[in-house]
Amino acid sequence: MTDVPGGALSVYRLLPSLGEYRQLHLDSVGVRQLMRWQSAGAGAEPPARLSAEWMGERRWARSEFPSGRPGAPVLSRRLADGLGDALSSAGRLVPVDIKGAKHDEYFVYLVEQVVDCLDLRRSSKPKRLDGEVKKPVYRVEALPTRLPAFRLPQFPGAVQWNGWAADRLVDLTEDQIEKRLTWSQDPALKPHPDPWGI
Repeated sequence: MTDVPGGALSVYRLLPSLGEYRQLHLDSVGVRQLMRWQSAGAGAEPPARLSAEWMGERRWARSEFPSGRPGAPVLSRRLADGLGDALSSAGRLVPVDIKGAKHDEYFVYLVEQVVDCLDLRRSSKPKRLDGEVKKPVYRVEALPTRLPAFRLPQFPGAVQWNGWAADRLVDLTEDQIEKRLTWSQDPALKPHPDPWGI
């Protein structure tokens, strides 16, 4: 596993930046199967692969983090290799078949680790529809700091990224990823006002 750098712990939502990069539109059938698996846990099968197609201007470069879906982060082969074995500590990579792009290697990161680390008394109440927790507060002793990412039982359809993994992905992609802080151990850092909004 990866050594966690010192300093304050933090958790992020990651999105593709709004720069001039092409993004992937994931096929709705695979996304529905993924969402069923996230909600049902062991009672459902996750997709073995997903289909997608590139969106955006053809002249734009392809993003290496091309999906903004909260529960379906997509990584290029280079990003997956950049995080290496750390990814397998929390889940697995599922291939993405991209229409008309046989040589593009991308993967949906299926985060299997669901960790009960939310401080329910101090966090905002999960939304009824999907469990979204707009203002989470974590129990530091329960936060899975050695994992790159995890999901919450209250909000299973969203991937939470630990700060060290978010920083590494941003370092690898420069301006291709937007980091939205959802929580930090450092009270001087202010969380994003609407981390799960688009």
